[in-house]
Amino acid sequence: MNLRIQRDTKNINWDEVVDTLRQVGMGYHSSEMHQRAFENSYTVVFIFDDDKLVGFGRAISDGEYQSAIYDVAVSPLYQGKGIGKMIIQAIVENTANCNFILYAPPGKELFYEKESFRRMKTGMALFVNSQKMQEMGFTD
Repeated sequence: MNLRIQRDTKNINWDEVVDTLRQVGMGYHSSEMHQRAFENSYTVVFIFDDDKLVGFGRAISDGEYQSAIYDVAVSPLYQGKGIGKMIIQAIVENTANCNFILYAPPGKELFYEKESFRRMKTGMALFVNSQKMQEMGFTD
């Protein structure tokens, strides 16, 4: 593998972002919506193997003490190779001294625990499609 990190949104094929999210079973929207979301984020990370997009993630933040991580995904063929860890570490390093929150798909909590994330006891959510999120196991 010839991995490289890109920390901006230049020359990203947004259809590949949507395809990756779909492949890993995460929520996805139109390529235009993902482009706007990433471009409006505090920090973005894209991982390439040569010229092939293999993973990405983003965070929104006030840049002072609070951040939220979203859309961390790694292409199924590249999972288990440390790419997710690279994405999380790059996001955290770019937003030093902040608290981070995220919500993980059910079953992925252990991955984040390995990166020192801990389960919250007081987390609350208001989702646009609350029924779907309950069916997927995100809420009670």
